[in-house]
Amino acid sequence: MTLALNHFSIRSLDLAACERFYCGLLGMHVGPRPPFPFPGLWIYPEVPKAADDYAGAAVHIIGIDRNDPEGLRQYLGDRDESSLQGTGSVDHVAFTATGLNSLRERLRAAGIALRERQVPLLGLHQVFVDDPNGVVVELNFPAAEAA
Repeated sequence: MTLALNHFSIRSLDLAACERFYCGLLGMHVGPRPPFPFPGLWIYPEVPKAADDYAGAAVHIIGIDRNDPEGLRQYLGDRDESSLQGTGSVDHVAFTATGLNSLRERLRAAGIALRERQVPLLGLHQVFVDDPNGVVVELNFPAAEAA
């Protein structure tokens, strides 16, 4: 299995404040984001070359829509708003990976639950697992490995 850091995600009640911080203060750029069932921003260190260039989004801001939380709840699970301060706002750490079937076997043999998803438009198959401290780890595999 190979691994490379892909992005980090932050849950937020204030997308505009996140955009001001990462883009206005740090000089990053909002770019393309798949049509997930919840609001958010994908923020890139450089301007994406094309409207469908999803590579290189370093920060994923996960918006919390209090009026319609169901899409987020179903996709990533629920979190108490009071936990979303400091490092409690970090939703998950993501890696680009290969070797999906061997990972599945190792996790099942260890009795570790996994959650699997397909990313709309990107051809990615995601596996989510919780580390021993409860930190969510996302592993992004080429969708062909899930076939």
